Amino acid sequence: VSAGSAAGGPGKQPKRYSLTVMGTTDLHGHVFNWDYFKDAEYSDKAGNAQGLARISTLVNQVREEKGRDNTLLLDAGDTIQGTPLTYYYAKVDPITAQGGPVHPMARAMNAIGYDAVALGNHEFNYGIETLRKFEQQCDFPLLGANALDAKTQRPAFPPYFIKEFRPHGARPVKVAVLGLTNPGIAIWDKAYVQGKLTFPGLEEQAAKWVPKLRSMGADVVIVSAHSGTSGTSSYGDQLPYVEDAAANVARQVPGIDAILVGHAHLEIPELKVVNDKTGKTVVLSEPLCFAERLTLFDIELVFVKGRWEVESVAASLRNSNSVADDPEITKLLDGEHEKVVAYVNQVVGRATQTLTTVEARYKDAPIIDLITKVQEDVVKAALAGTGYAALPVIAQASPFSRTSEIPAGDVTIRDLSGLYVYDNTLVAKLMTGAQVRAYLEYSAEYYVQTAPDAAVDVDKLTNAGGRPDYNYDYVSGLQYDIDVAQPAGSRIKNLTFDGAALDDAQQFVLAVNNYRANGGGAFPHVASAKELWSESTEIRTRIAEWVTAKGELDPKDFASVDWKLTRNGTPMF
Repeated sequence: VSAGSAAGGPGKQPKRYSLTVMGTTDLHGHVFNWDYFKDAEYSDKAGNAQGLARISTLVNQVREEKGRDNTLLLDAGDTIQGTPLTYYYAKVDPITAQGGPVHPMARAMNAIGYDAVALGNHEFNYGIETLRKFEQQCDFPLLGANALDAKTQRPAFPPYFIKEFRPHGARPVKVAVLGLTNPGIAIWDKAYVQGKLTFPGLEEQAAKWVPKLRSMGADVVIVSAHSGTSGTSSYGDQLPYVEDAAANVARQVPGIDAILVGHAHLEIPELKVVNDKTGKTVVLSEPLCFAERLTLFDIELVFVKGRWEVESVAASLRNSNSVADDPEITKLLDGEHEKVVAYVNQVVGRATQTLTTVEARYKDAPIIDLITKVQEDVVKAALAGTGYAALPVIAQASPFSRTSEIPAGDVTIRDLSGLYVYDNTLVAKLMTGAQVRAYLEYSAEYYVQTAPDAAVDVDKLTNAGGRPDYNYDYVSGLQYDIDVAQPAGSRIKNLTFDGAALDDAQQFVLAVNNYRANGGGAFPHVASAKELWSESTEIRTRIAEWVTAKGELDPKDFASVDWKLTRNGTPMF
């Protein structure tokens, strides 16, 4: 006898429904499994594959398995920045031009059939006009419940999206998706958003919206959050809101079933967080960035006492390297891809020798000096004829990549872009000698304290306290030693300017990228320092222009040994 008939006929078996929510995040302009900087198929040691063309194949498989009508496809943001492809359609052949092209990310995501996408912080990198144009081109909403109009304090983008699913012979299942973005936008893209948009905390906005969605009859509430799980912030206390707040939201806000996590570029197949108020488990998942993974939330519902209840949620990941590109996406975007390949392979000059970042973390490398030299030149030209023209210009740059190389011979836009992988722009800040000293001391915390007689392992010398390479700065135009035998905070030795000990009262103009200028990395003094000038042209474009104008890339024009690592005064290398 079946359980149904034993309980008094099949009518008493509760109705069930299975729903699968798929998610990607931090796509950063990856449509194909292609590395534009290397001009080759993407490859890494882990065997990962990238790109929406692969995700499309995975999504088709899941829809086939589960039934297309029982699935939802979401993304957690950072879509339109990150590759030469996205740069090209923001700047070279911009989507904002009269009769301009449709953004390739919009074309791909429309074709794949995304239901909703949360705003990432990098959505704002090209200004609000580019973002709004992209939004118009998408067949799905860009969600941001905590992206508010600065004047009205009302949402400037749709806060949520609701979709009804219709199980056979039962009442519909109402699924609400709340989109949350990152408060750090107020810092990182201040130039574009200040006075126009505000970005309050994820926790407070989720607490406001989740009860509304429940009262509107949502049976399932999913959050798509462009925010990691660590509960920490890279910008220190400059904002009263947490950068990586997704786990906080799960803990503090009742009524959420699952959270698609983004922003942190980590792979989290499944993280269970217990809600403080209800004791219920909330399931979080973060698929790896660049379309390398697809998250699946498998949600089981049961119809009890006249309403649908979530019985269980399980999260898992699928790997893009397990499938081939979807030929439909390849066919759709081959033309755009070819244009960008041609663009990045344009020759702009010749290098007299090979330049590489391999040792740039622990030795003053000429290739990083190229960045600081370009920044100094641009800022000097910008301040000419102003009251600040007489001040010395110094510049910061970080060893972003451990593998960048500009080979001897022909130099292409691709070679130069690979050196500066971020779409950062340039800012001029007024700093004192004392502030610069504190800045360098903070930067030097990047090194692990190393005893004078210890064997040197360069792989263990850097990234103290988990600090990433991009939060270590060179500063050009000064000479100094970094004594790594000393504790953090007292490592900068023999700091001189123009051959004399640095005067704490001396004023400098610091040529600095906008991420750092706005507080990224929480370097001291720079965010609050007086801004003298800024622009919206990318630093990588300035590097390409500088090399194009010179025609030749010769270290004698930009390289200088400004700093070295020591232990108790003895040079390490």
